[in-house]
Amino acid sequence: MNKFTNICAIILKQNNINKFHTSTSSLAWTKSNVPKRFLEYNKKIYPPQENGEEPRPAFVCHQKTNIKYSPEKMWYIACFVRGMTVDEAVKQLSFVNKKGAIFAKEAILEAQELAVREHHVEFRSNLWIAESFAGKGPVIKGLRRHARGRLGEVRYQYCHYFVRLEEGKPPQDYYKLNPLTPQQQLDKWLEQMRKRKIINSY
Repeated sequence: MNKFTNICAIILKQNNINKFHTSTSSLAWTKSNVPKRFLEYNKKIYPPQENGEEPRPAFVCHQKTNIKYSPEKMWYIACFVRGMTVDEAVKQLSFVNKKGAIFAKEAILEAQELAVREHHVEFRSNLWIAESFAGKGPVIKGLRRHARGRLGEVRYQYCHYFVRLEEGKPPQDYYKLNPLTPQQQLDKWLEQMRKRKIINSY
């Protein structure tokens, strides 16, 4: 055991690593590991609306932090549910055979309950996912013993999941600000082709 400890000390000194963990059981999360800015949107107070002004839809922001899952893998699941209604997103995530889908589904249901209980949303089904994204969390570096007294680095990745629910019906196409029909897209392309000009021509 002393020989192993000495080898660890030499390798850590060479790689300039001050702290290391050989297991994730001794992790103690601090408040600095939890993002705070996203939930501040729930505390924002808007001025009263004037008569005839379009009603401002209610929204609620929620997050699930320090998920033991890769942020790169969580990104696919976060993109998958954008623009869906809450009921449709929960239904779709129930059939996604990924660990991250369970966390996303829990976060969406918690946000739905929060909207009804604290933000006075009348109908829990009248909500859609306006924002859904994942962020990088803490990365814990550990050591793994290899053959011939060598060591390898192992990383324990964590991520945060953020979701914002908005009251009302979702847009027809979430990723297009001005959706065009196929015929309109063709007409636009033809117009661009007709406007082309050959350089140094009459």
